[in-house]
Amino acid sequence: MKQNSALRFVKLFLFIIIIFFGAQAFGEPSGKVIIFHAGSLSVPFSHLEMAVETKYPKLDIQREAAGSRKCARKITDEKRTCDIMASADYKVIDNLLIPEYTDWNVRFASNQLVLCYTGKSAYAKEINADNWDDILLKKDVSWGHTDPNLDPCGYRALMVLQLAEKHLNKSGLMDRLIANRSAENVFPKASQMVSVLQSGKLDYCWEYLSVAVQHGLKYIVLPDEINLGNYKFDDNYKQAVVKVVGKTPGSFIELKGKSITYGVTMLKDAPNKEGAIAFLDCLLKPVGGLRVLESMGQPPFIPCRVPTTEMKSLLPAKLQEMVEIKP
Repeated sequence: MKQNSALRFVKLFLFIIIIFFGAQAFGEPSGKVIIFHAGSLSVPFSHLEMAVETKYPKLDIQREAAGSRKCARKITDEKRTCDIMASADYKVIDNLLIPEYTDWNVRFASNQLVLCYTGKSAYAKEINADNWDDILLKKDVSWGHTDPNLDPCGYRALMVLQLAEKHLNKSGLMDRLIANRSAENVFPKASQMVSVLQSGKLDYCWEYLSVAVQHGLKYIVLPDEINLGNYKFDDNYKQAVVKVVGKTPGSFIELKGKSITYGVTMLKDAPNKEGAIAFLDCLLKPVGGLRVLESMGQPPFIPCRVPTTEMKSLLPAKLQEMVEIKP
């Protein structure tokens, strides 16, 4: 259900107070902090932006939301400068940014994929967790997802369909579903897709649970065996494989299914390292940014994680105390 604006304001104020008094001052950072981040982080990061700028009035947090792979391409292909990148798939940072652009990658949150819809959607009163695939196969139903080459949610949507075919024991289900999806319903940005869904021009779309919660969407929760939200099913998830464009033009990489894990890093050439650390300090605190994420339908990792002792040693000293080593 959608919260009224007064309740949203009260919660936002509480979030800011938690972060403002929970973060310890370490100087007075100033200047711009440029953040490229996954679209699914837009709402919680807007709260964090307000909190950090309240604590450090000389800081100006400037965020750009896009598909995570698109964010990485801004750095690698367009050679744009930023301080922080936060990805909906930590592997994007591993595969596209390490080691040339950054040395470390903190895994800080999880999520799961759900099928989103609204009261305007065709068959909205009939769809459920048992018949969603039959509904998406109907000729008078429109559904979509984001571009797998730009956005992890896009290739994760395809992985969910592959896994559903196996889980439901319906041979050829994915191909039939894709055949009933218009090419124009593959969106470059999640925000555009959600807007079209809310307008009633799209009946269903695949999105993260946190996005559904934050935007007051209706949604179908799928079994853990296929929703990519439970690490205990990683052996099952890896059966799904999607091919996307690689680091260089004309190259491709195959991505195997894995439980959804978000990653964040600070770039080696970040122009405002002090300001970036101030933001990350708020983001990674259990009583700060991680609590904001949890309140918005996105389970955080407490503490956050890095895979090796060596990587932990490469983090700014202030952030090392907030992570544990977990392969």
